[in-house]
Amino acid sequence: GELTGHGEAEVVLDRTPFYAEGGGQVGDQGTIREPGDGSWLFTVEDTQRPVGGLIVHRGTLHGRLKVGETVEAVVDAERRAHTMRNHTGTHLLHRALRNVVGNSARQAGSLVHPDYLRFDYPFDRALTDDEKRAIEDEVRAIVRDDRPVAVEYMSMADAEAHGADAFFDEKYGETVRTIRVQDYSFELCGGTHCRATGQIGGFVITA
Repeated sequence: GELTGHGEAEVVLDRTPFYAEGGGQVGDQGTIREPGDGSWLFTVEDTQRPVGGLIVHRGTLHGRLKVGETVEAVVDAERRAHTMRNHTGTHLLHRALRNVVGNSARQAGSLVHPDYLRFDYPFDRALTDDEKRAIEDEVRAIVRDDRPVAVEYMSMADAEAHGADAFFDEKYGETVRTIRVQDYSFELCGGTHCRATGQIGGFVITA
């Protein structure tokens, strides 16, 4: 089969560098083009995983795409980097929040976007100004420390034994991906992250 013309379309590749929306992190954007810096064939506006193992690139077609063709998939690197900083920032915020107000404030959801992060947690009251300042100060200290961020795959049992934080009844397989900020936070997570906390840059609670 082939797609021709211009307009909205969905493309599935046999493998892809694009991150599909999941774990609160928005899907990647970018382009699909002919190999070797060739012409743009498709603009990827969103990447989704409607069912396990299937990654769908949604966007706009600018020409002709045929099954079996070789293409180059290019992620919007700047947008990915902004998103990545906000995702690692979310893990620091989560740890700092629990350190400041207690472990009952555990993550119930989040949105990791290139422009900002949103964090959802159950708690019986609003944070005081002092608590917000304490959380910001703690996160900023970890950012200044430029602590290494390590990705490791392990069994669910090992992750639990090592005290990994896992949330909101997500379905995890036998092997899980963990993100460890050295001597600070340890979570199950499938998202994209900084190599070290210093890459986050700034952190401020706006609301």
